[in-house]
Amino acid sequence: MEGREGNASSGAEVSGPGPVRRVVLISAGASHSVALLSGHIVCSWGRGEDGQLGLGDAEDRLLPTHLSSLDGHGVVSVICGADHTIALSESRSEVYSWGWGDFGRLGHGNSSDVFTPQPVKALHGVRIKQIACGDSHCLAVNMDGEVHSWGRNQNGQLGLGSTEDSLLPQNINAFKGVPVKMIAAGAEHTAAVTENGELYGWGWGCYGNLGLGDRNDRLVPEKVSAVHLQGEKMVMVACGWRHTISVSASGTLYTFGWSKYGQLGHGDFEDHLVPHKLEALQGSIISQVSGGWRHTMALTSDGKLYGWGWNKFGQVGVGDNIDHCAPVQVKFPDDQKVVLVSCGWRHTLAVSEQDNVFSWGRGTNGQLGHGESVDRNVPKIIEALSVDGSSGQQIESSNAGASGKIWVSPSERYAIVPDETVQLEGVVPDNGRGSDVSVPGNDIKRVRI
Repeated sequence: MEGREGNASSGAEVSGPGPVRRVVLISAGASHSVALLSGHIVCSWGRGEDGQLGLGDAEDRLLPTHLSSLDGHGVVSVICGADHTIALSESRSEVYSWGWGDFGRLGHGNSSDVFTPQPVKALHGVRIKQIACGDSHCLAVNMDGEVHSWGRNQNGQLGLGSTEDSLLPQNINAFKGVPVKMIAAGAEHTAAVTENGELYGWGWGCYGNLGLGDRNDRLVPEKVSAVHLQGEKMVMVACGWRHTISVSASGTLYTFGWSKYGQLGHGDFEDHLVPHKLEALQGSIISQVSGGWRHTMALTSDGKLYGWGWNKFGQVGVGDNIDHCAPVQVKFPDDQKVVLVSCGWRHTLAVSEQDNVFSWGRGTNGQLGHGESVDRNVPKIIEALSVDGSSGQQIESSNAGASGKIWVSPSERYAIVPDETVQLEGVVPDNGRGSDVSVPGNDIKRVRI
């Protein structure tokens, strides 16, 4: 997740007249979104059923809403998992998490849901430089390049050498003496780039998304062959649901893994078991990448944004709802250049050089931040967060729109379903590929009623 340098002011007022609040970081989850504004201000919007907005209730928010409980905490990064969120304070050496707690993904030592940001006590005092969230697991890299992981681990995605979930952060011993620069997490797999440019993969590998040349799981990090990377050093990595994207020091983009919806961008729908150079963007220097559930976005050094893959809800942003198996450029008003991008499961966020924030794709829970529950297949400005927004950065307060439903017991929101495969909400099973959309049958899962 790339951010921008923000205003160092510490004031918390975010509505009405005053200094412009630049969006310095954005992140998209399954059905919610977050933004970090200059002055260490955090906003969230979209689905709130599991507490992932951190606003103390289970309500959806259709507009960006000020998460005031983090004011004064010096937050410098905020990142979405599927249905949970994590924030990082460098000045306090503190990590905060909230949302759906199943499998210990919040790192609090239990599986409880949390509706307001709570510190991850096991990481108190640890100087963290980067956090990555998958669907149900999380990782943190400290300033020395050591990696901590926690949450769901049924396919070894924590890299700890087992398949046991971890309710608390644990150190990945496999990286002892190998400083990690950047990590990325998908649904059930994880990838990392080391300081010396090596690429590692571990966890669920059924589609070749580990880049190791086979479809096997790995319980500990394993290095991707330099031959498959054409001898290039890697500097960046991102994970989609079951595919992986990496970028070399020369700005060359590689993708591998699942490509049923064209999310690898190679002009076909074929899986790739090892990193494959994206020839269509060969002439561009890639500065940022992001992976969605089944789509991918890449940002070039000259501010152009390209998207490809699953596009049922318009999440690729090119004006149609057709899947694209090769990169297509996303157009913005006045040809604004893009500086930040983040893919959610079915929606996408971007920030332009003119300090405007745009969103597109699935909007059913308000995750686009437009005050409505409408899908969009081209970028639409989020008025409340944008310099050019007509509302003048009028950001909702934390209690706006709440209906008094402060907390809902998990027993009221979920059914316990033992020993069954569970179809993900709103997903039509793929023919012959039930595992694409189901939960492993050996897990007891909570399912939304």
